[in-house]
Amino acid sequence: MKNFTVSTPKSIKLDKKIIHSIVLELQKKLSFTIESLNINFVTSDLMIEINKKHLNHDFDTDIITFNYSGSNSNLDGEIFISITQAIDNSIKFNVNLDKELIRLIIHGILHLLGYDDQKIPDKKKMKVEEDKLTESLSKNYNNILIEYDY
Repeated sequence: MKNFTVSTPKSIKLDKKIIHSIVLELQKKLSFTIESLNINFVTSDLMIEINKKHLNHDFDTDIITFNYSGSNSNLDGEIFISITQAIDNSIKFNVNLDKELIRLIIHGILHLLGYDDQKIPDKKKMKVEEDKLTESLSKNYNNILIEYDY
């Protein structure tokens, strides 16, 4: 897929072909184009550093999305996903890790498409779309995370 990359540190090994397939399927379902999109799977340390630098928060979070475009249909942005938080979420919410990783990718894409989760009505709308897409896509993809050296 043109203008789309998946980045990881050496400690995280993912099946990047699956992630490309997920984004391609989302592109078809949600009708967007990609000017430039980078999905970064990162460690907790890096996520905390990003959080401190850009959001003035001193903690790990599961996802941070940066939208560099004014467009909600031609994506130009970056998504940062904490593998540690994804693993913690999968345990906390009793879902398999693949489903949680898919949910986080969808969550980031939805943010880039203009969805917001700051106010309760917006959060509900985003959650409905996120759940629908997660259920649809998680049936087809598994074994996304190959290896993670803590």
